[in-house]
Amino acid sequence: MKSLTASATLLFASLLATTAQAGECPAGQRMANPLTGAATAPVGVTDDELAAIDLSKENVKLAQRRLRLRHMVIQPGGIVPLHSHADRPALIMVTAGEIHEHSSQCAVPILHRAGEVAREALGTQHWWKNSGSQPVHLTIADIVNDRKPETMMEHM
Repeated sequence: MKSLTASATLLFASLLATTAQAGECPAGQRMANPLTGAATAPVGVTDDELAAIDLSKENVKLAQRRLRLRHMVIQPGGIVPLHSHADRPALIMVTAGEIHEHSSQCAVPILHRAGEVAREALGTQHWWKNSGSQPVHLTIADIVNDRKPETMMEHM
């Protein structure tokens, strides 16, 4: 019985470790990356705002900010250009496909697969590229400051 319990515990721990690693910078690769040669213009991207809430009118009283939900599609070869999350935290769920994120905090591209969620917060500067043969679909929730267009993807 102890052996079965130990085996189950080990299996559960390995599953948790695998899940924690998915869509994150690989171990030993987390470091400053100057993003030399980063893409600066969008290619093959559609970005649709689905809904938003004016947070200045909610109990949190965040002036000039909205919580919004978007759907983005990145075609094969498509690029989401270099942008910052200095003032725009976001959660991004890959709902279809696979895409690489080039982050200022990771020495190598980070692969995001369907079902994974990327967390973007203060300190994140990055760009994304769909190197696959299928469109990538993302569902994005972010808090946007409408008075600071440099934190948004104004080229879309």
